[in-house]
Amino acid sequence: MRWKQALLASGVLLNAAFAAGSTQAQTQPDAAGSALEEVVVTAERRNQRLQDVPLAISVYTSQARDLLGITSVADMTNFTPGLQYSSQFDRLSLRGIGRTTNSHSSDPSVSVYSDGIYETATIEAGKSPLFLDRVEVLRGPQATLYGRNAIAGAINLVSRRPTEEMYGEIRATYANYEHSILEGAASGPTAIPGVLFRVAVNWERQKKGWYDNIVPGQPDEGNVINTRIAEAQLKFNFNENFEGWTKLTAMRWDNGGGGPGSRSSWNPAPYATYQGGNTSIDPGYGCSGRVTGVVNLSPTGCVNPAANDPRKIASLVPFKISLKDTWIFASEWTWHAPTFDTKYTSGGTRYHYGAQRPTDTNAAPISQFRLPGGLLINPQEIYRYEEKEKWWSHELTFSSTKAGPVQWLAGLYYWNEHYTQPFSVSLPGQPQLAAPLNASCPRTSGVCAPNPGLLKADDRSAFHIQSKAAYAQVDWTFAPKFKATVGLRYADDSKSGSEEGRVLCFAYFACTPDPRVPGGFLTPEISGAATPAVDLTQISFFPPVATLPRGVTSNYTYDPATGRARRTYSGSWEATTGNIGVQWEPDPDTNLYVRYSRGYKAGGFRTGFDTVLATNPYTKPEHLDDIEVGLKARVGQTLQANIAVFRYDYKNAQIPLSVTTTTGNVTRGDAVFYNVPKSVAQGIEIESIWQPTAHLEIFANYAYLDAHISRALGPVDPADPAALDPQATPLLTLAQCAATRCPVDQFTALTGGGFQRGQDLKGQKLPNAPKHKIAVDVNYTWNLAAGSLTGGVNYTWRAAQYGSIFNRSYTRSPSWDQWDARLIYKPAGRDFTVIVYGKNLANTVGYQGGATAARKAGFIGPATPGFTETPVTQGITTSYPISPPRTYGVELQYRFY
Repeated sequence: MRWKQALLASGVLLNAAFAAGSTQAQTQPDAAGSALEEVVVTAERRNQRLQDVPLAISVYTSQARDLLGITSVADMTNFTPGLQYSSQFDRLSLRGIGRTTNSHSSDPSVSVYSDGIYETATIEAGKSPLFLDRVEVLRGPQATLYGRNAIAGAINLVSRRPTEEMYGEIRATYANYEHSILEGAASGPTAIPGVLFRVAVNWERQKKGWYDNIVPGQPDEGNVINTRIAEAQLKFNFNENFEGWTKLTAMRWDNGGGGPGSRSSWNPAPYATYQGGNTSIDPGYGCSGRVTGVVNLSPTGCVNPAANDPRKIASLVPFKISLKDTWIFASEWTWHAPTFDTKYTSGGTRYHYGAQRPTDTNAAPISQFRLPGGLLINPQEIYRYEEKEKWWSHELTFSSTKAGPVQWLAGLYYWNEHYTQPFSVSLPGQPQLAAPLNASCPRTSGVCAPNPGLLKADDRSAFHIQSKAAYAQVDWTFAPKFKATVGLRYADDSKSGSEEGRVLCFAYFACTPDPRVPGGFLTPEISGAATPAVDLTQISFFPPVATLPRGVTSNYTYDPATGRARRTYSGSWEATTGNIGVQWEPDPDTNLYVRYSRGYKAGGFRTGFDTVLATNPYTKPEHLDDIEVGLKARVGQTLQANIAVFRYDYKNAQIPLSVTTTTGNVTRGDAVFYNVPKSVAQGIEIESIWQPTAHLEIFANYAYLDAHISRALGPVDPADPAALDPQATPLLTLAQCAATRCPVDQFTALTGGGFQRGQDLKGQKLPNAPKHKIAVDVNYTWNLAAGSLTGGVNYTWRAAQYGSIFNRSYTRSPSWDQWDARLIYKPAGRDFTVIVYGKNLANTVGYQGGATAARKAGFIGPATPGFTETPVTQGITTSYPISPPRTYGVELQYRFY
């Protein structure tokens, strides 16, 4: 026993040394005595004690979420080692492995399973505790049982189910920023014997935004939401051998600047001069002093209010986020044979998501200006993005139920998905875009297809995705207190689809081809007030190629009626993954395990979302080999510590990059998927709970993560393509580039200079992987004559992190910390609860991930007629994904039976 006490004591001391925090799910202590709760999970598709599962798992029951104040996925990241989440892009990562694009033709790295049904988004994980019984976060590749896109881990969501007895609950919350939540649930038996029901509804609304828009008449942004959820369940107990369960959920959002896809970032830089992959002739969109007739609607003029206050903006194009026609169905049907169970799990989702926002969230709030040639410019662009999804999942599992040294589980899996993902960029104030010109257009006098939407960019991708798998896992207790586990999974993934795109150019974007500049275009001053819109979609911009890029199955074709170019894609990938491990349980309170897992994520394509018909869209599959050693132990009934040490060998991380490509006489901004050849992630995670008395409970956890690139030669930094930053590590000198003709950079092509230089990224940290992460929560309960009062306070801290594989000052988010507190009052003999809470009490600026950088580019100096060799300024603007400000409120819960 002494060895175990010493090991646990050292773990707790290490936590204390780092001011660590905890993620384990517990209930409030009662007056009878100090005793840690036994948490049951289904991480391995069976009901097991959390401490018996040889995996690194963080679990949040509905009671624990109330106790810790966890009401969102972002809150969950504060307590879960290795977990990161971007609320703006709805992207998850675990231990440095995560999704870096929202293109649906590439997959996430963390699987989300809602009641056994794989989901492509994270939104259900943010449901309130009224809907979810628990959330299980499985860290590390789930290579056998959760094989689809679980290369980094999985989040298992388990709904609260129908009850045998009548039960009801109503909750109401009101907080600052005019934030209100009304929700309720009821469950119990129906008039039909053996059939139980549960219904739940939620309405959440926030009228005031976290970001104050100082432009008169424009709405605030940041969590301005109006969301509704309704859910119905039925549970069927047909007989002692057969049972079933179904759930149907309807969701709708009518949000302003709130929800996934909305503004959740801070950009303190002077107004950007970079937009849409083109070079502006007016740095600052009217703030340079080079143009006339400027109409600036901001009270601060050409000063970005975010430079002095991270929660102030000046924007003319409001965010609008919607979710409609959304239905989520899940079901499971179980047959209990004498020695095994057969379970069929099936479900699907249909939804239509939409977002409208400004193209450049750091553009000056200028409604119009006039170019030197006389042309009136209305510069505010609108970006519109949609996702229309339909998918269905089928899974058939067989699992042993007879007691014995050998337990087994096997299954078959099938996933079928159809989606469209259109996006567009429009200039609604420029009617010249309605009838673009190009000499190549097959119409009279070079008039191209009409463009009634005044779109500058238009991309429409549609894909069909299938995933099939077969898997099996065996647990063998081969000796007293020793158990071995072997799992194997074969996966077959395929993706096929098409993409149509159109690119136009107008006015303050250089448009007219000029032979004096290889791949370049004349500046618009030449054409003056009569500047037409130019259609770049013709052969000059998307020319047929002699050899099709990998994964592309057809050359460009052109539709003269729509003006869009089109091509098709197809790819398939397969892999055999699995896990093998041994665990030793010398007593019921100790579990020491070692485990090897091999993870896999299918390849894909970079289509839509942020690029139009990328030159090389294909990406290879990812593979990951994980070795993990863990200890789960308790001392008595008051102290628990779970420790995991791991090392990943990670191959072909899929990282989207923007580069310049040259085809024929045309140079254009392009987008590719770069596969990082080799990376390493290693670390240690400690989660602990200490309950020294029946009234005091202390949660503590600490995570150390070293996730870095071990080999990557040649990628170009989109923000610094010439690799001029002092921290850059170019493979060639500028003199060598001049001699070898490095690829020309599009932003300096107009002036006859500039290169793109690849870099050596060995040692660079992976995105969104803070090296240290700490959380501490302390709760104390007073048992009063009138009831119980629990006071809680928690502290979280994260180290600095980067938002790119290029670790530069402009991609670094600083370290940050946060204090939260809450009071929970339960009157004696009454069935209601009052919770008073405050989050981010110090109103600090926190960061939900690393920073992103974009390059500023624009002409400087006085305007001159005709072609000029005016130099181009280069600079970088940084955007930080920030956490919510100080919020506080009160929640009332009432339960009736």
